[in-house]
Amino acid sequence: QVQLVESGGGLVQPGGSLRLSCAASGFTFSRFFMNWYRQPPGKEREFVAGISTAGDSTTVADSVKDRFTLSRDDVKNAVYLQMNSLKPEDTDVYVCNAFGSGWYYGADYWGKGTLVTVSS
Repeated sequence: QVQLVESGGGLVQPGGSLRLSCAASGFTFSRFFMNWYRQPPGKEREFVAGISTAGDSTTVADSVKDRFTLSRDDVKNAVYLQMNSLKPEDTDVYVCNAFGSGWYYGADYWGKGTLVTVSS
């Protein structure tokens, strides 16, 4: 059974940091692009960051560039989003996504999300 379980969210003050984790199981993790999205209430889902299958290439949205970094551990089947210099507008539910490559192209899995609240 495919599972993506996010953790690490919580309440943080502006300027603070959080590290989100996404633990994956039930699929061939190393063959999947791993992404983070966020979805403000009543708005469309927004891409935050993504990392290639090899872990050698990352893409980060302009809104979080120079503040958020993404990494993956194919031994632990996990992906991490390091969020620094957090702003109130970063408050959102952050959702982990796995998108298949090669033989697994088109497979698209989603977690349930973890809430990040940036407030003083």
